[in-house]
Amino acid sequence: MHKNFDLNRLNVKAFAREKISLEGSQDLSQFARLLDLEAKLGPASQEELPISTQVSWAIQGELVPVSGGGEQIWLHLKAELHLPMQCQRCMGAVRVLVSSDQSFRFVADEATAEAEDEASEEDLLVLTPELNVWELIEDELIMSAPIVPKHDVCPTLVPMSAVDDAFEDALDARPNPFAALAQLKKKPN
Repeated sequence: MHKNFDLNRLNVKAFAREKISLEGSQDLSQFARLLDLEAKLGPASQEELPISTQVSWAIQGELVPVSGGGEQIWLHLKAELHLPMQCQRCMGAVRVLVSSDQSFRFVADEATAEAEDEASEEDLLVLTPELNVWELIEDELIMSAPIVPKHDVCPTLVPMSAVDDAFEDALDARPNPFAALAQLKKKPN
């Protein structure tokens, strides 16, 4: 029988010892920092992309035996969502799949984590009495989000030049500083 685990204050060691797996979904509105990545879309774009967004997640605890000793505490995390963002090419709305699939090995202290980090393929976390799984999910999704979100193919034609006739006219009307230098050079002392 599974106990109810509070994902705001998860005892990772007990969770791993019992080899528990949990999964579910949580509304994006519960992740304030992740919500900051969401595009602030105008009314027309909001019609294109539904506002309701769910973060799907799954976690699994595991104790892995170590030769000649005890056991290592592991937590496997999968999370994903379709995040509404602004395409940096056409500036329109784009729904980007943001996903993370990470495994974390827990170590006793920060010094151990620093010492083993270079040689480890997995991510290392310091074992604390309580882990906020929601913050971990949010951190992983933020790190997985694209820096420059864009459509594979933009739905609207994207202008590939930035010609502004008024700017060009103003540039032509401005005196060339090198022409003034040439005039000074021609004058006799």
